[in-house]
Amino acid sequence: MHILSIIRIVGLLVALFSSTMLLPALVAFGYRDGGGSEFVSAFFIALLLGVLLWFPNRHHKKELRSKEGFLIVVLFWTVLGSVGALPFMLGEVPDMSVSESFFESFSGLTTTGATVLTGLDELPKAFLFYRQLLQWLGGMGIIVLAVAILPILGIGGMQLYRAEIPGPVKDNKVTPRIAETAKALWYIYLFITLSCALSYWMAGMTMFDAICHSFSTVAIGGFSTHDASIGYFNSSAINLITVLFLMVAGVNFTLHFAAFAHRPMRLYVYLKDPEVKVFIALQLGLTLICFLVLMRHVSYDSWGETLDHALFQSVSIATTAGYSTTGFSEWPLFLPILLMLASFVGGCAGSTGGGIKVVRLMLLHLQGMRELKRLVHPRAVYRIKLGNKALSERVIEAVWGFFAAYAAIFILCMLGLIATGMDELTAFSAVVASLNNLGPGLGEVAPHFANTTDAAKWIMIIAMLFGRLEIFTLLVLLTPAFWRS
Repeated sequence: MHILSIIRIVGLLVALFSSTMLLPALVAFGYRDGGGSEFVSAFFIALLLGVLLWFPNRHHKKELRSKEGFLIVVLFWTVLGSVGALPFMLGEVPDMSVSESFFESFSGLTTTGATVLTGLDELPKAFLFYRQLLQWLGGMGIIVLAVAILPILGIGGMQLYRAEIPGPVKDNKVTPRIAETAKALWYIYLFITLSCALSYWMAGMTMFDAICHSFSTVAIGGFSTHDASIGYFNSSAINLITVLFLMVAGVNFTLHFAAFAHRPMRLYVYLKDPEVKVFIALQLGLTLICFLVLMRHVSYDSWGETLDHALFQSVSIATTAGYSTTGFSEWPLFLPILLMLASFVGGCAGSTGGGIKVVRLMLLHLQGMRELKRLVHPRAVYRIKLGNKALSERVIEAVWGFFAAYAAIFILCMLGLIATGMDELTAFSAVVASLNNLGPGLGEVAPHFANTTDAAKWIMIIAMLFGRLEIFTLLVLLTPAFWRS
């Protein structure tokens, strides 16, 4: 294990991350409503920490193996989540405890969107912008960005990329070199973000709100600059724009690259992908169910308003964004539970969404159907295909292993929350919100997570990390075999 090389790399990445503190400081300078000094102080602390980690080890450059890549990813997210909590701890408005600061930082960076803050409309613009920026950076994975722009790392970037990019098949690269892959993905990410911000602005948001909400929309994060979330704007146009860009961000970004790489842009790339077809079908199915139930049991002014809420909440929760236009937790209990369960599916592999991912559920379904066929024809040989491509048994085994680990982590976290005094519904929804990187919950955590105990907050932080790093990246560090030479 090349420990000194790992410390050097983490130091460089922390130093890079410190520069993001200057953007909220500039926002504070522009609006002059407070909050600037905390970010300047946090910048110098983070920069100093990065230099202290990097400088003594600056000459230690070793080629990394897969195990070092996993360790760097985990260290990176835990260290950055901790450094990201500095402005919250240093600030007087909002006045946050250590546990609350860490919770808000990790929730932002992991694109979970759960919050302990209230009174967002009165907070300084710098803090609001910072929360959104954390989600935007976490959405695509800062490590992919770092590998793209920091060739001085002197490492094999694919180890980091494989540990960071979500999905069961991690050896597919968009372009032959990992740095070019990361750059291509970030260019697309930036283009979609700019398009989203422009659309919001044209639909009636202020420029500040448009930029902030584009950050959390494309990251499928769910943070908002208002307590009422997207419902604050009371605009069907803004709701529809949010749904559109959540769907775009929920699709595998390698498909975006394949579509953008051709002139003119080729939409058939999406139409022939089996995962995208199932992803869209799930959103439409959920919307239809919510619409029919709301028409029967909830009285909105018109069927158009009912459809608006049904479509928005279905896509928002199912893609693990967690935005809201209305108190969906107050709907007939069938719908909140249905939507929370839908968040387990999440987005497509290679998207910014959370959850288990659509393709994994597809493979579990195909494996289940194969076992049923084997009961009828025990000697027959059946190959599982995704589209026209036959998958290896290794991929199927990995999916089953991931599903089992996901279930085990969910149960352990839920039991941990119940042990802190939470009731069963609140504990269930809190783990769903954390592990699936969803955000909103039910029961006591429906409005916010401020009233949970410190112990519960730390359990949810761990669940957020497991969800963001897709279980195995973090779980592999707990195995004795990982630490053997």
